Amino acid sequence: MLRTHTCGELNLSSVGKTVTLCGWLQRSRDLGGMTFIDIRDRYGITQLVFNMETNAALCEEARKLGREFVISATGQVAERSNKNPKIPTGDIEIIVDKLDILNSSKHPPFTIEDHTDGGDELRMKYRYLDLRRNPVRENLLLRHRMAIETRNYMNNIGFIEVETPVLIKSTPEGARDFVVPSRMNEGQFYALPQSPQTFKQLLMVGGIDKYFQIVKCFRDEDLRADRQPEFTQIDCEMSFVNQEDILATFEGLIKHLFAEVKEVTIDDIPRMTFADAMKYYGNDKPDIRFGMTFVEITELVKGHDFKIFDEAELVVGINATGCSGYTRKQLDALTDFVKRPQVGATGMIYLRYNEDGSLKSSVDKFYSEDELKKWATAFNARPGDLMLILAGMAINTRKALSELRLEMGARLGLRNPDVFAPLWVVDFPLLEWDDDTRRYYAMHHPFTSPKPEDIELLENEPGKVRANAYDLVINGVEIGGGSIRIHNHELQKKMFTILGFSHEDAQAQFGFLMNAFEYGAPPHGGIAFGFDRMCSLFGGSESIRDYIAFPKNNAGRDVMIDSPAPISQQQLDELHLKVDLPNCEIN
Repeated sequence: MLRTHTCGELNLSSVGKTVTLCGWLQRSRDLGGMTFIDIRDRYGITQLVFNMETNAALCEEARKLGREFVISATGQVAERSNKNPKIPTGDIEIIVDKLDILNSSKHPPFTIEDHTDGGDELRMKYRYLDLRRNPVRENLLLRHRMAIETRNYMNNIGFIEVETPVLIKSTPEGARDFVVPSRMNEGQFYALPQSPQTFKQLLMVGGIDKYFQIVKCFRDEDLRADRQPEFTQIDCEMSFVNQEDILATFEGLIKHLFAEVKEVTIDDIPRMTFADAMKYYGNDKPDIRFGMTFVEITELVKGHDFKIFDEAELVVGINATGCSGYTRKQLDALTDFVKRPQVGATGMIYLRYNEDGSLKSSVDKFYSEDELKKWATAFNARPGDLMLILAGMAINTRKALSELRLEMGARLGLRNPDVFAPLWVVDFPLLEWDDDTRRYYAMHHPFTSPKPEDIELLENEPGKVRANAYDLVINGVEIGGGSIRIHNHELQKKMFTILGFSHEDAQAQFGFLMNAFEYGAPPHGGIAFGFDRMCSLFGGSESIRDYIAFPKNNAGRDVMIDSPAPISQQQLDELHLKVDLPNCEIN
């Protein structure tokens, strides 16, 4: 080894030892007779000392070094007179008697410090420099620890990690596939997997009754803070289980990760039906760190010549406890918030329950104080509370009020990132109807089993069928989801029919799975967790990019290696592709 120690391990017990450290020059300070250099590696920072009186040549050499030079320094560990309590090595320094320049460096495009002056795009372009910064390195260490603890837990309860193929067949459901042309099979294409779904089911047919994999997946979809074109899942499947077995097993995984990585104890995770989540929170991934649940007052407010309420399919609101003191300016700001295109409401009604017991609303001329008191009673409001009410089409109104609830939670400091509130959401609809295509789509995927008591509804009322499916939500973020699978050949055929697949289409796309089911498929089910999302949740960040070593930007580009990029004509010819190079369009 070129070094005897790292830059983060020396302390007072090391005084008097001769050591060699290697790393990057963080900063240097020239004080005339003395030069001080901070040397950095991924373990920490240590101060090096060069004395002009004892070794002038070495001191002059040290003064010529620039930021991010890679150096090796040998010397004796000494106690510092001016200690630095902010770093673990702050009690000692190295009196250097030998210095080697292992490599020089250009001046970096941004400061490599915890609080850098580099913007997102600049740091992504020079990601290899960004990785030297403590916050980025700590994020990757967190990710590493999450992976290790996941494997420890899964191994200890008998799961086997099995790798599944990366070059597979394209499927028509779900997000867009990334496709890969085949050189040896002209005109045919592989797809990169959106998940290992069919392969893990085949593993169950093959008797691998407890499978997991920390696996890379790919989806060609529009990006945002919690999406990347390539992402990582903790993918799991079990045989001879029901929903209760799955929830118990993976509730254990979540508790284990919180205990080992965050030192946080998670109690038994509550459950909520999809129907209740939509009714009381307006979405299927509710943040239950705070209350402010929806209260419907549709029938209570109709018939008073207030057109907005009289024509609304749904009138619903939330009670912001203790907010009756909100000013008109604050209420106008909330109204502007719900009118944003991303939220979609046309306006907001408020009811203020003043501390003196009086009531004041934005629709006073339509409703008497006695009628407003009935509203307050419905909201279980007390003096000092503020009720915020939206009206309109049910689906749109619930969505808008959900956004308003989360905004109020943030404004009131109720969405503390250090508080974790996991929730199982269960009993999802099996199918979603699409008016444009006039057909049903699987809400999860075509292999999700209906609840046994709802199977008889498949024939005539498929929209009412509930799925044997479940999602894990933490702090309003969907962390994972799964289902009990269809393992019966005939039921799977019926599901494909309902989804609009002809027998030929189903056989062409999924014939290998259907055939496998004829050879004794066991009852099975599973779940997949978004590993990147889980890491960002544990790390207190909203962006998964912070926890990926080499992420892509919102346009799906890797600006560091400039990818995606054109390929040569020779490669195109080998792949039997004809491309209009100026427009990059495949003929």
